[in-house]
Amino acid sequence: MAKLVIVESPSKAKTIKKYLGKDYEVIASMGHVRDLPKARLCVDVKDDFKPKYSVIKGKEKLVKELKEAAAESDGVLLATDPDREGEAISWHLAYLLGLDEHAPDRVTFNEITKTGVEEGMSHPREIDLDLVNAQQARRILDRLVGYTLSPFLAKTIRRGLSAGRVQSVAVRMIVDREEEIKAFVPQEYWTIDAKMTAPPARATFTAAFYGDENGEIKITSEEEANQLLAAIEKEEFYVGAVKKGKKNRSPAPPFITSTLQQEASRKLGFQARRTMKAAQELYEGVEVKDQGSMGLITYMRTDSLRISEDAIRDATEYIEGRWGQKYLPPKPRHFKSRANAQDGHEAIRPASVAITPEQVKDSLTGDQYKLYKLIWERFVACQMANCVLNTTQATIEAGKYLFRASGFNVAFEGFTVLYEESAEEEEKAGKDLPPLEEGIKLRLRELKGNQHFTQPPPRYTEASLIKTLEENGIGRPSTYAATISTITSREYVVREGKAFKPTELGEVITKLMKERFPKIVNVKFTAQVENELDAVQRGDEEWVDTLHRFYDDFDKTVQKAKKEMDGVKIKLKEDETDVICEKCGRKMVVKVGRYGKFLACPGYPECKNIKKIVNETGAECPKCGGKIIERKSKKGRVFYGCSEYPNCDFVSWDPPSKEKCPVCGKTLMQKKTKDKTLYCVTPDCTFPGKKPEES
Repeated sequence: MAKLVIVESPSKAKTIKKYLGKDYEVIASMGHVRDLPKARLCVDVKDDFKPKYSVIKGKEKLVKELKEAAAESDGVLLATDPDREGEAISWHLAYLLGLDEHAPDRVTFNEITKTGVEEGMSHPREIDLDLVNAQQARRILDRLVGYTLSPFLAKTIRRGLSAGRVQSVAVRMIVDREEEIKAFVPQEYWTIDAKMTAPPARATFTAAFYGDENGEIKITSEEEANQLLAAIEKEEFYVGAVKKGKKNRSPAPPFITSTLQQEASRKLGFQARRTMKAAQELYEGVEVKDQGSMGLITYMRTDSLRISEDAIRDATEYIEGRWGQKYLPPKPRHFKSRANAQDGHEAIRPASVAITPEQVKDSLTGDQYKLYKLIWERFVACQMANCVLNTTQATIEAGKYLFRASGFNVAFEGFTVLYEESAEEEEKAGKDLPPLEEGIKLRLRELKGNQHFTQPPPRYTEASLIKTLEENGIGRPSTYAATISTITSREYVVREGKAFKPTELGEVITKLMKERFPKIVNVKFTAQVENELDAVQRGDEEWVDTLHRFYDDFDKTVQKAKKEMDGVKIKLKEDETDVICEKCGRKMVVKVGRYGKFLACPGYPECKNIKKIVNETGAECPKCGGKIIERKSKKGRVFYGCSEYPNCDFVSWDPPSKEKCPVCGKTLMQKKTKDKTLYCVTPDCTFPGKKPEES
């Protein structure tokens, strides 16, 4: 009889089955099979937070099939993901299948390759109950917070709201940043730039005003700038001290979960959820031409910078073979993880450096290829030699006034021949200075004063929010994608370009949470709770004790808030719209029902008028002349259709433009590609399509 191996996903099952052969049957659990039911709290707070788990609705048939397969097998091995969540899934499976949780039937794979699978299968172990208890504690803690605060918010503000231990802190950070921006008072300051030419090549360069022989001079007004300009213009310019040197730039370390999400956001424009979806697929296995199903990267949920010696050796051999010995550092690079890192897995790296992105490009989706290329290049670059820069810093003297100029050029490209971290783009754009020798006279070409104003702190982008959450110990990298998805879908924040801006709803909820539940939205307190959960994982704390320390005080705060806020209803300005009720003339307001948002007359119960919310684009339907409106598919994807549906069946994934077709006069649609090409959907129209700037 064959042994049964249970993994989480079908693609992972397919890849592992290829390596294990006929003596093993590999089945997917499709993620969690047992959890806290959604309808009720299902946590007995009076009995030491005893959870009431049940089989997830819709998975009863799958569980029955797993039980039958286990009964017919010659033993069961639990091979779910190698993290807290995966450990908990294995524990739940062991319970449902009647397995001994202390038996050595748990195996893990850091990478889904032949070597990785063989390594995992050769080291079966018991289920790690410390990991399970850490996951249980987190799950129960989040359930207690969410199921207690969400009804309070719904009653006090409006239906459909939710609060969470991590999401509420994330929203607070965005709200606090917005308050900083609103309170910011710009301060005027000026700079002076001198554009000059150096002999003998007459190369032009720019130097920035610094001050005079007594030190730096801050210019705070146009009057001060003009006085300095008038004085400096009378002087002759000479090169003062010139300092030349070399600067080494080291490559960035390989990715961990959070840095992968940040870099994919900056370089690829991926949201965290999109990044993790592609990474999961690359880890579990993809069909590679002529090689079958194989995992291309190591496990993607990690906070460790550790790299195996085998991987370092393979990278070294590849670098030497492709670029030569001089592109290798004096010794292999090892990187130090953060002090509170779990260090359960290696850093994210390609399973095999020999499999280059270009070799598998035709076998991958667009997202998979872009992410694999990013991971592969970052890892290989981390084992390459430094980039060496020739730097020049020069002081320019104009009488008693001093200017400074600096520049660099690349002496040796090192790792930058392959990869540069996106944060370095500004430095990359720097320019070299012409040859400058002390004492040579310069010819002034232009002297210009420039007005500036200090800028407020920038709004958080997805990359900077994830970075700040990680630096403050809020949540864990594997939860960031879900957290960001929640706060945007609940409309506590909106995206303006790449930046997050809080809505009035987010601001009102945060204000209420700060007043009534200050600990829940306190960054340090939330980080402390994370540390306690980590202590449970290490076996240093009992999970029930951790929950008591949190909940006993939390419950008192909740009861006090309920009592003091009883009967209080907070109204939002943003709920009012410009849509006029055709029955009574009032401005209609946004309401939230069990099926989502709708417009309702505020005169209820005298006026019971309601209607759907329609987002008009202002464009005419090219098919019937009706209005093109924005719609959403069942999966939440935005598309555009005619308001006269079902009488008109016009639909498009591309948005309409404001322009009319010069040939047929119909509305032009706009491609969602980078060049945003305009095109006509009218059959037989000869309009060829063009970029907006050509219009």
